[in-house]
Amino acid sequence: MGYQKINVELVVFSDEADAVVTELNSAIDRLDETHTIFGGDVEIVPVAFSGTRRKSALRHSLSAGNTATSAIKLAAQKVTDAYKRVI
Repeated sequence: MGYQKINVELVVFSDEADAVVTELNSAIDRLDETHTIFGGDVEIVPVAFSGTRRKSALRHSLSAGNTATSAIKLAAQKVTDAYKRVI
């Protein structure tokens, strides 16, 4: 039988961190009643906010889709214009 480690990373406001950790610990205790859990802990680590928001993978995918759509529309317009010139 193999084992798997489950990592969960959450970012919360500093003033809510203790409440979130308390709820996570109680959720882990409830899981331990129905599943075999080997160890684990919940830790709090401060995070510095840079002030700029980074794009998520979904936002990058949507942006790439919009770029591709624009390129296809432009190519279709050029083909239409070329076709009109030939006729």
